[in-house]
Amino acid sequence: MDFSYRYSSQRAPVFGRNIVATSHPMAAQAGLEMLRRGGNAVDAAVATAMTLTVVEPTSNGIGADNFALVWTGGGLHGLNASGRAPKGLRRERYEGMTSIPYYGWDGVTTPGAVSGWIALSKQFGRLPLETVAEPAIRYARDGAIVPPEVGHYWNSGARAYSREKFPAWHATFTRNGKPPAVGQLMKLPDHAATLEKIAATAGAAFYQGELAQQIEAAAVTGGGDLRAADLAAHTADWVRPISLDYRGWRLHEIPPNGQGLTALIALGILRQFDLPSLDPDGAESLHLSIEAMKLAFADAHRYIADPAFMDMRIDALLDEGYLAERAGLIDRDKAQDFGHGTPKLGGTVLLTAADAEGNMVSMIQSCYTGFGSGIVVPGTGIALQNRGCCFSLEPGHPNEVGPGKRPYHTIIPAFVTRTGADGNDEPVMAFGVMGGFMQPQGHAQVLTRMADHDMNPQSALDAPRWQVAEGLKLTVEPGFDAAVYDTLRGLGHDLTVPERRNASQGRGQVICRLEHGYVAGSDLRCDGQAVGF
Repeated sequence: MDFSYRYSSQRAPVFGRNIVATSHPMAAQAGLEMLRRGGNAVDAAVATAMTLTVVEPTSNGIGADNFALVWTGGGLHGLNASGRAPKGLRRERYEGMTSIPYYGWDGVTTPGAVSGWIALSKQFGRLPLETVAEPAIRYARDGAIVPPEVGHYWNSGARAYSREKFPAWHATFTRNGKPPAVGQLMKLPDHAATLEKIAATAGAAFYQGELAQQIEAAAVTGGGDLRAADLAAHTADWVRPISLDYRGWRLHEIPPNGQGLTALIALGILRQFDLPSLDPDGAESLHLSIEAMKLAFADAHRYIADPAFMDMRIDALLDEGYLAERAGLIDRDKAQDFGHGTPKLGGTVLLTAADAEGNMVSMIQSCYTGFGSGIVVPGTGIALQNRGCCFSLEPGHPNEVGPGKRPYHTIIPAFVTRTGADGNDEPVMAFGVMGGFMQPQGHAQVLTRMADHDMNPQSALDAPRWQVAEGLKLTVEPGFDAAVYDTLRGLGHDLTVPERRNASQGRGQVICRLEHGYVAGSDLRCDGQAVGF
């Protein structure tokens, strides 16, 4: 692995035998605190995830969903803690709409994040949940200082959620009518009280107790369909990860309803080309990768749904013959619109953790768009997600909105293994790139840079990125040679180049295993860091 500084960076690779990496320094330190107190990587991950709901509520919350991939005991385990649409939802609710509104009760689904914390802690954790929750509760009660990226998105949230329509949001997330400024201490006492109840009851207060009743009361008052019965019926499910080999690096993803399949399809298509021989920052390599991702999204938006409703098998979409056929559609000399739709933005946090015993975790958590639906349950700090906005309103589509269904889900943790000399899987990397439909695009870009070009985690994250949009539209960050942009335009790409690399292009975290420990990277597009000892 090349540890030189390939790109201009604000960060250096971090080495250690115990490491946590995420998008907020205080959350990373919360995870590290658990490791120093005798906990394992799972304890660290849960503490980090809980803390992120307090210090970075701009991208996740107590009313969010989460997914995790956990390497422990010599194997990889997948957790799907995403919620389902309310059982009382009626399709007629969306008559006359072309899409589900982001704000308000229309897109609210059952929050699953709390169930994810409980499932991880019970199955693989070592410390009591009350201990793991301590940092989050402490920051909520005593306050946390707001860093630049979080401050930017907090201010955006205050503009998006009007005081007239979302009074509980303003009561919770503003002070004297204003969002916190960068450098300001922000306390969230309602979060502290709710997290204490969750920790003390192992989640029962949230799914069967007083918090569930408060959520139902808010829904009844606001015209929502979510009920305490939906919360009581919710389960977080352990699932078998899906995977694909990419030049000896086996990428594992959570199966649908998650969109991780998109990254696998894209890499399966790219496997048909000799990317290692191409300049990773050259127009030819970028063009092939971009076109492969469009094809992958075309399949994803057609087929990914609640697995109980899918009409195409996953193994059929990952069949080598099918992937080769899809690769044959790419024209090296011309950009094409493969009907991949309009990728949407999102707001998400991702964290990775690893310990000296070899346990590794990739975990992701999100309310979907920023603070989510704008609905906050009064007096609780629970901001409800708007995951239902990823349902389709197309009649007969496998992802068509319906009661009790899980929607197409953008958040995806990732994990990489290799086959060892004994023929068994060996853990290589816990990673992810958060940010709506950027996520599978980020997975493919980070992995190809590491697998094909031996980059270290920080360099792979520092590299400028691209992101496909609708039709031939494409965003490409600054940082490539000027000729690259000209060549891409000449191929027909409708190019936008932002002023700087920013969070809309994804925010990644990586922990990669070494012989005697780990090396980690944390994305410069967020406030976070990798920390270790």
